[in-house]
Amino acid sequence: MTTTVSANRKGDRRERELVNDLDEAGFAVMRAPASGSATERELPDVLAGDGETFYAIEAKSSAGDPIYLTGEEVEALLFFARNFGAKARIAVRFDREDWYFFHPGDLYTTDAGSYRVKKETALADGTDFPEFVGETEKVTLAEVGDGDDANATDPETEERRAILEAVRDGHMPVEDALDVL
Repeated sequence: MTTTVSANRKGDRRERELVNDLDEAGFAVMRAPASGSATERELPDVLAGDGETFYAIEAKSSAGDPIYLTGEEVEALLFFARNFGAKARIAVRFDREDWYFFHPGDLYTTDAGSYRVKKETALADGTDFPEFVGETEKVTLAEVGDGDDANATDPETEERRAILEAVRDGHMPVEDALDVL
């Protein structure tokens, strides 16, 4: 068995795992048929919805190396999500870690136009599975702080600024920004 076949099987297994986890969390969910294979249309790996929010998800996994997505993969995901009326998300899973979710506009873009997620970035900045499915809400250290620092920047203001910059730079559709804001 070649390494590519083994990696594809592992990726398929991880996608099925994500589908099962989302199903257990109460989402209507399906793994897109022929995602990533010989099809004329670029389809996301997973479609999921909870009756209020719908997601088109590109799922990637790795043993520990950074995860890369091509610009074409991300553009196809954004195109599909926009036309389908879903929110585009990249789901990443590193061995012995949970799933973490990102809006494509939040990913690091390489000089070559690819997108990269490092394990450290996923753990620090990604939306973890419980938060993604609405079981918990992330609280940052700044939000937990005592608030005595008069020079501290308001986290909500910083988040709004980051969202507006993502729209300005073309990394986030206006519709997604409105949903977040």
